[in-house]
Amino acid sequence: MSSYSYLFKYIIIGDTGVGKSCLLLQFTDKRFRTQHDLTIGVEFGARAIDINNETIKLQIWDTAGQESFKSITRSYYRGAAGALLVYDITRRETFNHISTWLDEVRQNGNSDMVIIMIGNKSDLESKRQVSFEEGKSFAKENNLIFMETSAKTSSNVEDAFLETSKYIYDNITNGIYDLSNEKSGIRVGSKAGIAGEISKPKDKKLKKTGDKDEKKDGGCC
Repeated sequence: MSSYSYLFKYIIIGDTGVGKSCLLLQFTDKRFRTQHDLTIGVEFGARAIDINNETIKLQIWDTAGQESFKSITRSYYRGAAGALLVYDITRRETFNHISTWLDEVRQNGNSDMVIIMIGNKSDLESKRQVSFEEGKSFAKENNLIFMETSAKTSSNVEDAFLETSKYIYDNITNGIYDLSNEKSGIRVGSKAGIAGEISKPKDKKLKKTGDKDEKKDGGCC
């Protein structure tokens, strides 16, 4: 197994059919699958990225959106360092449910979890039901990073995962996490630099809201 500086555990949550699995596939394999079976329970993906010349391994859990799997997926909230909260810009009901998903993850997850809200399927502009401004406003009110993405065209998919990782990495360097506690969702690897020294949480916290003003072309699933 290749060495890394840190391992970050992520979860992807949101309603059924918003494109969670497609986002994961685009990020890990750089491909898009037109037909995708509904996720049953949880699916898994992994990829290594580079931040400040350190290798970060992302371990990503894609959760089912159906109510019947909630009891299973809740267990994955615990011990995650980052969460991607996804809705479909062409289906307003998926945006309306975001507050419920956010409550769930904050009640069941790590209090220091970095959360990004993603409006997916931005390539379907003609079918848009949720404006970019509305999504951004909700994210700002709830201290979330925000982007619109397209799993189909890959627009902003890479940036969504990288931006979240940078927030987590900055939190590490600022001593926000207790890295000896596995509930932080972070594992220190063999190549960790000075930031990898076991640290206890400090009072100081970085903001978790990222202002991405640019609206880029997006994608289907």
